[in-house]
Amino acid sequence: MSQAFSWELFHQAPLIGIMRNLPPAASYQIARLYAEAGLTTLEITLNSENAPETISRLANEFSGKLNIGAGTVCSLNDLKQALAAGAQFIVTPILNPKVIKASVAANIPIFPGAFSPTEIYQAAQLGASMIKVFPATKLGPEFIKDVLAPLSGLKLIPTGGISLNNINQFFQAGAQGVGIGSDIFPKQLIQNEQWPELKNLFLDFLKKYHQFKGLPAK
Repeated sequence: MSQAFSWELFHQAPLIGIMRNLPPAASYQIARLYAEAGLTTLEITLNSENAPETISRLANEFSGKLNIGAGTVCSLNDLKQALAAGAQFIVTPILNPKVIKASVAANIPIFPGAFSPTEIYQAAQLGASMIKVFPATKLGPEFIKDVLAPLSGLKLIPTGGISLNNINQFFQAGAQGVGIGSDIFPKQLIQNEQWPELKNLFLDFLKKYHQFKGLPAK
């Protein structure tokens, strides 16, 4: 059984790197560099090749160093598969009340996808730990700010289209975290095994967050 999700780790660097359709053989190397860079939370989407095996391996190999979760969890069957693999948190692209309730009952952090203010509020009412606002590309930082004006207690994780150029705009708007996919895991760097360049990219993302927090550069 993998270690439980660590909120302490998450808050050190609230960036969720989303590993989707990346070469399974490279997953360990990617996760190792991710942890070395100081990032702490990884999501492996269930629609990736060998996703359960990747989740299980990384959760065991990086216990206490990384939070390893399952993404693209759309049904109770998906949830069962993710938990059996040892996922420490769950991310969904859509709002499925059954998946949220089952995750809450299992005491597993759940970040369901929501788009409209009504969906976002419903997710919070169902017990979501944090809410994935998706796709953030279409909404922008101003949407996060506007939603939080009347609903200031919500913990939002905009996902989709987050890059080095706009990440701090989302944090400044009130986001409690962000989900980042291809911008933090460029397939060309991974396919070419450009590991130093990939680690530098991870460091650049962390540096952006530290700038937002007013922390000294490392």
